[in-house]
Amino acid sequence: MDYGKWRYQQAKKERDARKHQHSAMVHEVRMRPRIGQNDIAMKVRTARRLLEEGDKMKVSVMFRGREMSHPEIGRELLDRVFGMLNEVAVLEKSPSMEGRFMSMILAPSVKKPPPA
Repeated sequence: MDYGKWRYQQAKKERDARKHQHSAMVHEVRMRPRIGQNDIAMKVRTARRLLEEGDKMKVSVMFRGREMSHPEIGRELLDRVFGMLNEVAVLEKSPSMEGRFMSMILAPSVKKPPPA
């Protein structure tokens, strides 16, 4: 077999391998510390759907002004959201402050094979 033909076949194999890969995207859900119950439920439904599809979720709480002096409210909110999603998600990165955002990263707990 000549080198050109071999190289062509290798490139073809790599293209086929890329076709069948599923890269997990990181989606973000943003909230505020004084968010309402129904708004939390709606955002949790969205996060659950994306986690079940196999994507990662970044859940963030944005603080403004005097809210910065009460990060415990944001941590309680993130813990409550994780409690609602714990059957479909695992905690990949625990809640931490990054500037005016407190965020955590959730990964899907059970990997489903991508639809063929």
